[in-house]
Amino acid sequence: MLTDPPCSNPCSPRWIGHRGAGKLAPENTLPAFALGLAHGFTAFECDVRLSADGVPFLLHDDRLERTTNGHGPAGALTWAELARLDAGDGAPLPTLAALAAWARAHGVWLNLELKPNPGDAARTGRVVATALAGLGLAADGVLLSSFVPEALAAAQAAAPDWPRALLIDANAAPDWSAVAQRLGCMAIVAHHPLVSGPDWVGAQQARGWQVLTYTVNDAARAQQLLAWGVAGLITDAVDRLGVTGDRTPAC
Repeated sequence: MLTDPPCSNPCSPRWIGHRGAGKLAPENTLPAFALGLAHGFTAFECDVRLSADGVPFLLHDDRLERTTNGHGPAGALTWAELARLDAGDGAPLPTLAALAAWARAHGVWLNLELKPNPGDAARTGRVVATALAGLGLAADGVLLSSFVPEALAAAQAAAPDWPRALLIDANAAPDWSAVAQRLGCMAIVAHHPLVSGPDWVGAQQARGWQVLTYTVNDAARAQQLLAWGVAGLITDAVDRLGVTGDRTPAC
């Protein structure tokens, strides 16, 4: 099991469970978060989108088939219809409100990835950011992230105090750094192959951003990234990669 090096950035959790517990439990369900917690994780990444009637709930895909017994576009169904679905092993799809209540009870940190349904980016950012204020979560316990700048911009306009991060991968726009600056991001969440060395990490830190990476499941790669100064690793391997038990919240 990996151990943590001295923390180079005290504002970010180092170990973040991907969709709860990676592939060990039905993703984005409360049992998955509970399993991740049982393995020592106190920070989690998950995906938030809106039902047809505007209820924020957890689901990664635009469509329902891969992770539930439902069919068709998730955004076409009301929450009452979505709530009847099986998201794996009998677990229901959770609302953001249900996750927030669980997070408050267990003192965990959340990276909420905004996953807009097609054509619904601005509403998703606005509704999720606005909803957070009534869910009892603190700004140092939440990071809003997205690949979709329009969703982050709407979140920024609706509730600017919630920390934001831009997700980037090999398909990121050439001007992604300018986009992140315009959105007032406090972090970049990069697909880990993009992180090429300590100079790359240092360049992002010089712009005022923490660097988080996904999805890191190899112990040697994780140790390398931490040595380069990466602040947080999103991982499926909650049963294999190390957690010391310390929790350092995001700024």
